[in-house]
Amino acid sequence: MDLYDAIRQRYSVRSYLDKPVEDDKLQRVLEAGRLSPSARNRQERKIVVVRDAARRGAIARAAGQDWLTSAPVILAVVGTTPGETMHCGVPTDPVDCAIAIDHMTLAAVAEGLGACWVGHFDQDACREILAVPPTAKIIELLPLGYPAGRRKSRSRKAADEIICQEQFS
Repeated sequence: MDLYDAIRQRYSVRSYLDKPVEDDKLQRVLEAGRLSPSARNRQERKIVVVRDAARRGAIARAAGQDWLTSAPVILAVVGTTPGETMHCGVPTDPVDCAIAIDHMTLAAVAEGLGACWVGHFDQDACREILAVPPTAKIIELLPLGYPAGRRKSRSRKAADEIICQEQFS
């Protein structure tokens, strides 16, 4: 699949078929995340793969989002250096993890899968469920699977509303 087709076809999937994700597809999605760039190429992140139904259910409850249980896989993307910032003053982990997540969401589309960025969850509860140490922070959850429905239309602002030339305007 062409990259630009994947970008156009990607959407937030919140309902999944009761069909497992094949290992080879999952590995290609994970590889896309592994190969993503990071600040100073430190690669200070972990991706926790959750397939176990009971654990996925516990995560869904900790997120207060029952629909998560329909995803056959939940990826928890974890930043391992929550106190670090880039020279510009922006925290490193959320940026590095977001790049990995974006690579994985586009790879998922290319594999015929769907995903959804989930930032609404109880950090402490999910940290306990996944045995994430207190020195790390779960940045996002990424449910993954075969979409059960069809893409809903979405609108985007016009380019001239979000793209500035030379200076912020």
